[in-house]
Amino acid sequence: MKRCLCHCKRFIQPFEVIGNLKMGSITMKRPKRIEGIARSTMAFILEASKSSYPKEFAGLLREEEGIIKEVLLVPGTHSSGGGALMDLYNIPLGISVVGTVHSHPSGNFTPSDADLHLFRRKGFVHIITGYPYSKDSWSAYDSRGDKVDIPVVEIEFDYGDEEEW
Repeated sequence: MKRCLCHCKRFIQPFEVIGNLKMGSITMKRPKRIEGIARSTMAFILEASKSSYPKEFAGLLREEEGIIKEVLLVPGTHSSGGGALMDLYNIPLGISVVGTVHSHPSGNFTPSDADLHLFRRKGFVHIITGYPYSKDSWSAYDSRGDKVDIPVVEIEFDYGDEEEW
């Protein structure tokens, strides 16, 4: 037997598949691989970070088919120049996320000790943006805090029937 990957101290059979990690009211989804982030999603993250300046911006990342396409803004998030606190109890049940995103108003987008603690507990891919919030002022990290390359990709979003708009 092996110990469960979520550190809950339970043992699992070798053939048992753990695809999602339940953390409170959210599910941390384990995609096979993050292939990229949608250009419009990255633009939203940078604009939200810029508009929050000098306070931090924070959110949760969602993916579809290996592409990060959504940022979930958590109601009740408190931001300051020294950090952002997300009230994860305000997330609707059944929401799956792959990681977090937040800004560093200082311009240094290297993870802090608090960031590394969050990375280990809340997902598999994390994005930190830094002032001046340009296309080159962000980095992505895995749950250990190691830098990972996530390409920005151009995708078409399906908005359903155009006549409804």
